[in-house]
Amino acid sequence: MNRLAFLGLLSSIAVSSLFGQIDRITGKPFATRSEVLARHGMVCTSVPLATQVGLDILERGGNAIDAAIATNATLGLMEPVSNGIGGDLFAIVYSAKENKLYGLNGSGRSPLGLSYEQMKAELEKLRRTTIPPRGMLPISVPGTVDAWSELHKKFGKLTLSDDLAPAAKYAEEGFPVTELIAFYWHFGPELYKDLPGAFLETYTLDGKGRTPAKGDIFKNPALARSLRLIGEKGRDAYYKGEIADKIDAFMQANGGYLRKADFEKHASTWVDPVSVNYRGYDVFELPPNGQGIATLQILNMLEGFDLKSMGYNSPAALHAMIEAKKIAWADRAKFYADPAFAKIPLAGLLSKSYAAERRKLIDPTRASRKIAPGNPALKDGDTIYMCTADDEGNMVSLIQSNYRGMGSGIVVPGLGFMFQDRGELFSMEPGHANVYAPGKRPFHTIIPGFVMKDGKPWEAFGVMGGGMQPQGHVQVLTNQIDFGMSVQEAGDASRWQHEGDAEPTGEKLTETGGYVNLESGVPFETVRELKKKGHDVRFDLGGYGGYQAIKVEMHDGQRVYVGASEGRKDGQAAGY
Repeated sequence: MNRLAFLGLLSSIAVSSLFGQIDRITGKPFATRSEVLARHGMVCTSVPLATQVGLDILERGGNAIDAAIATNATLGLMEPVSNGIGGDLFAIVYSAKENKLYGLNGSGRSPLGLSYEQMKAELEKLRRTTIPPRGMLPISVPGTVDAWSELHKKFGKLTLSDDLAPAAKYAEEGFPVTELIAFYWHFGPELYKDLPGAFLETYTLDGKGRTPAKGDIFKNPALARSLRLIGEKGRDAYYKGEIADKIDAFMQANGGYLRKADFEKHASTWVDPVSVNYRGYDVFELPPNGQGIATLQILNMLEGFDLKSMGYNSPAALHAMIEAKKIAWADRAKFYADPAFAKIPLAGLLSKSYAAERRKLIDPTRASRKIAPGNPALKDGDTIYMCTADDEGNMVSLIQSNYRGMGSGIVVPGLGFMFQDRGELFSMEPGHANVYAPGKRPFHTIIPGFVMKDGKPWEAFGVMGGGMQPQGHVQVLTNQIDFGMSVQEAGDASRWQHEGDAEPTGEKLTETGGYVNLESGVPFETVRELKKKGHDVRFDLGGYGGYQAIKVEMHDGQRVYVGASEGRKDGQAAGY
């Protein structure tokens, strides 16, 4: 097993194994922990101290948006193996005053000064045909700070400086590193030691290679300075001022392609979330360049199956889900890209009639080997996930990432953060919708989710983990809607992940139809029947993502927030 894919989490093994034992004996779902209930506010993240920062902001008079910004900034410090201000951000915000959802695409674009021909020449030097995961080539403009600014301008109540102050204080004074994050962190020196910049200086305790173990105190004074500067001077400090100047100088001196002009031209994009109705629930995702609509395509196809009667973790239910995923992935590989560069048949991809046609490809007796993309009508038209809610009823579903591992490995001295490697997800195939081009947003894996029921908010939710995310979205939703699980049980339940399909990067479908990894807890009878249908079934301890959610319930006419955070991460749901 690739050790970078291996979680090494004993708690994860115990959680999924215990769930499987209880499920096989009683037939009832099992949660590893109780749901968290609160009236006035809720914050759910993958790091308990970050959750507490969000709650403190709420209790000081901030709203869900202030709490989301403060929490995200803290996660960038405390979980640098996943995110930070060198990465991108996507969010769905529910405005209680307007009873309206807003979508924000806070992803950055490729360098304007790096042409397709030059990128191809650089890859030829490396004897590669695809963009690498580390170094200068996969770096695109980080969008997180501008996204914070847009969220704050539109919805925030406190000052941006107030929102960023807790993260800056922790960065300066230090915090104890949690167990799972320490595990991932220790791979960093081996991966990034030969790259230019300040990785060792910034992310090791001795400047030479010793990463923090569980409980070790980590400080990042350079990040504290950057956060305070952004808080005082706003997003322009990052995109037009001192930080942009330092990045420009470093890139020019070390063979990078980002320039200050790239930062000056950057802007986030407010978008309308798109949705489909699944058994009376309106499920919302953001449109491409992300992969959220894969969730909606899968749900559209699954609506034609009686999953409840099939039964949770039954061979029939899992077979239908896996096959629907394969079909959606064929479209994902062909159509998902930056809409500024490609015409995406969004309405066609999400139509019920298209789903009905694609559903016919599912043979209930056999696993498919190869599925071609459809022809929908063209009409105009390693990541952290966290969610927050406040006393006014506002809610935020937010996801942020550096993409693979800690990112590109490039850390500009004195700034305290690593650049993302999102550009790795461009295709180099001429004519492909997601082909590399200057000033273009790459295909993105990170997706926030939101559900409305009868015109009111029902749940903010998300699942981390690359291509696992749409598959995870489908699983936690069907667990609740079809199989009657609570919001906590839905995340704790054992998961599956199908891999080996064609990708938006140009990687081709395997001739065997890919393979499906199953988490412990899936009954052996189901495994045996899936194999009989032709599925290549494998087992892996990691790679199933991490989940947080806030559900809204009404009790005697009063709103109650129900928070969940699963045991595969170090996280916490907390409210007041």
